[in-house]
Amino acid sequence: MDDRKIRNMEEFAEVVGISRPTLSKYFNDPESVRKSTRTRIEGALEQYDYRPNIFAINQNRKLTKNIGIVVPYLADPFFAEIARNLEMLVIGSGYRPILLSSHGTAAQENDNLESLRAIKPAGALLAPLGRRSDKAAVESFCRAVPSVLFDSNISGLGEAFVGHDNDQATALICDYLCRSGQPPAFLEMRDPTNPNAYRRRKAYCDVMERMGHPVHLLQVDGNGWDFERIGLEGGIKLIDGGDLPTDTILCSNDRIAIGMLAAAYQRGLRVGLGPGCALRVAGHDDHPFSRYTCPPLTTVSQGYDIIAERSVERLFSLIESGQRAEKRDEIYLEGKLVMRLSA
Repeated sequence: MDDRKIRNMEEFAEVVGISRPTLSKYFNDPESVRKSTRTRIEGALEQYDYRPNIFAINQNRKLTKNIGIVVPYLADPFFAEIARNLEMLVIGSGYRPILLSSHGTAAQENDNLESLRAIKPAGALLAPLGRRSDKAAVESFCRAVPSVLFDSNISGLGEAFVGHDNDQATALICDYLCRSGQPPAFLEMRDPTNPNAYRRRKAYCDVMERMGHPVHLLQVDGNGWDFERIGLEGGIKLIDGGDLPTDTILCSNDRIAIGMLAAAYQRGLRVGLGPGCALRVAGHDDHPFSRYTCPPLTTVSQGYDIIAERSVERLFSLIESGQRAEKRDEIYLEGKLVMRLSA
């Protein structure tokens, strides 16, 4: 028997090397996991003399098996992919996901939260609108329901936040673009919808100043979630007006970059590296479509699967403990550079 004291299921998951959702599924119903997994868990229980809080688990069984998932705009493939990962993890833990889209409006987000509260979910995974959210409504919901926020961080709300490290990721792609060609200008919406855009803008400015390069913010008009159209129309205006201060454009997100690629095509500008190329275009997020653009888009990735996994693990640790968190966690996951032909 190992003398190490295992205090909770999170520590047990770490030493065993099995995800929290799978452990949760086992403790709810041992026969629901594969025999090899069951044998591994039971061996570890003996090795570490760990016993879960059966009282808390039994209390949780009195709750509904519903887990709310709220995203700002399900038509965006970025959020659709994260939601798909969340749903599969929730189902794998023996719970029922209830997926709702806020369609980009605070009114719909509030309606979603009220609908979820009415069915008394065991917990919720929320990607709030951010700046456009009714903060009081989100705060009220999070007080009533154990909640983990992802993608969009509203300070102080929910038991935890899991999301992308915008500072690290923006610095990573700026460094690559500066090493491989002209320093980039930053293309963004003048009034961004998602709060991550503001963090990326600041990170870009900080990196350029630290590296001794000029800061060029190219701000285009537009609002809402039709990013490709905004990137296309804004890109055409910039090209036609001769307002591109460099041949390298870093876009706030991949969807704006897709619009910029279309603008360059319409104006007969070849995008990419090497002879004959007039522009380099890069994005941020590794959007599901970014590898299929022409040319394929250089970007910096968000780990959809890891963000989903860590969010679900953190939520189920709350549900299984039967207690609210004493301190809010903020978990930031690093991005990875994805080099393709556009830059």
